[in-house]
Amino acid sequence: MEELIKLQEVIGMGTDKLNIITTMFNFMMCVLMSFVIRAFYIKYSYSLTGKMHIASVMPILASVIFLVIIIVKSSLALSLGLVGALSIVRFRTPIKEPEELVYLFLVIAIGLGYGAGFILETTLITSSILVIIYISLFLKKSIKTNEYNMIMDWKEPTVKFDSLISIVSEFSDTVKLIRLDSNKKVHTAVLLITPAVDANLDNLIKSLQLLDEQMNVTFFEAKTNW
Repeated sequence: MEELIKLQEVIGMGTDKLNIITTMFNFMMCVLMSFVIRAFYIKYSYSLTGKMHIASVMPILASVIFLVIIIVKSSLALSLGLVGALSIVRFRTPIKEPEELVYLFLVIAIGLGYGAGFILETTLITSSILVIIYISLFLKKSIKTNEYNMIMDWKEPTVKFDSLISIVSEFSDTVKLIRLDSNKKVHTAVLLITPAVDANLDNLIKSLQLLDEQMNVTFFEAKTNW
């Protein structure tokens, strides 16, 4: 009887050791795939600002999600505790671009997949998603567009954003707000515009600078439709 107990203990130790090895292998795969997504995002993302900040968080986010799944997947009580903890989380800085949200969800998905032990499925599906994104970006490059990204920086506190939009609209067929940042010292607006056929961008800049002589206005061709 004692020999049987010892044998069970040895088998249990071996199983625990095997589980640790498997878990660490899954973790390394999770981290590796998160760096692949990070590199892909940096190279192919159309985000204008904050790209490196978002990218630097991706491996950490995937690792944290992996750890959470490893801890809670074997316990219903811990799962309920996780739900309670997440219920008090508040997002104070919203994701400003849908593209950022897509990549962050993809990173969360690989953390969930590898943490749950679905190594092959997670690897294949994630790779397929990246291939789909690459193909869609390649196809968009072949489509010519006359859209431009427009960045305005101004310091004059009396200048209202609505006034700027009104002026830009006079020279554009379409105007879309991408990002608006404002603090006590400087204001920045990023727009996606389609200039009118007979529009003169020099006249647009002069009209804007009538409101603030120190205003900086930058145009560059849009890579994609936002």
